Amino acid sequence: MGTLRTVLMIVQVIASLVLIGSILMQSGKSAGLSGSITGGAEQLFGKQGRGYEAVLEKVTTAAAVLFILVAIALIAIQ
Repeated sequence: MGTLRTVLMIVQVIASLVLIGSILMQSGKSAGLSGSITGGAEQLFGKQGRGYEAVLEKVTTAAAVLFILVAIALIAIQ
């Protein structure tokens, strides 16, 4: 039981670091004043680089789900 707990704690740390990194790398929905000015143009012509942002969103979602599941598992084995 001790090694399982250690492995889950290591996975928890890795998931949290991936989650922090992927959140920090994402851009906001509106980037301040410049986002409000160019927001209409982005909606009209489409946003460039959407593939990169879509990958970041999927990585963030997967890391969040992994984080929550490992947290529940750690509580369950206590």
